[in-house]
Amino acid sequence: MNIQNLPKTIPVFPLSNFIMFPGTTVPLNIFEPRYLQMVNDSMKKHRMIGMIQPKKTGMIKKPDLYDIGCIGKITSFNETEDGRILIILNGICRFKIDKELVTDKLYRECDVGYNNFTNDITKTSNEVNFSDLSLIMQNLKKFFKKQGYIVNLKDLEKKDLSQTLNDLSMASPFSLEEKQILLESLDINIRKEKMEQILNNYIKDEFENKTIQ
Repeated sequence: MNIQNLPKTIPVFPLSNFIMFPGTTVPLNIFEPRYLQMVNDSMKKHRMIGMIQPKKTGMIKKPDLYDIGCIGKITSFNETEDGRILIILNGICRFKIDKELVTDKLYRECDVGYNNFTNDITKTSNEVNFSDLSLIMQNLKKFFKKQGYIVNLKDLEKKDLSQTLNDLSMASPFSLEEKQILLESLDINIRKEKMEQILNNYIKDEFENKTIQ
């Protein structure tokens, strides 16, 4: 798949307390009428949905949205007897909202662009080596241990660096604001630096939640 094949107009799912990264896979339980309509419409077209984090501003039923989210493709679809839909969504590429459309649909749609995130699809040689992640891995082990998590970080070395950082960004118990910062980092080096800053804040400040800017 390439950028040109991604839809310019997509349904967006403003799901609170959730951020998806490219290359990650998530199960979703769909039960609200507006999102049941969204999934069914998507299945008739490109099978893609844009996951995005709502802000705490705007109207309750239509909150403001962050500018950057991640489009995912539905790879599994199952309807339950009680009317729910269970899907599995695979993260493909980040997008930036150009504008929100006015429609008569129950869900929200946006025109989006992908030009800043071509590396999500086109794999390029990484300037960062796994040895450069040693400090991150050490601090992650301390962080996870302090939080009571048991994680096998060795499995991550089997993946490319960009995917490793995406998996860590999504799985780590950082704040949503911190995960949004990682999602918006344009390249692997910036994302690595931001993750180091986040971890250092937790390590140095006895795991007090201090969001970097």
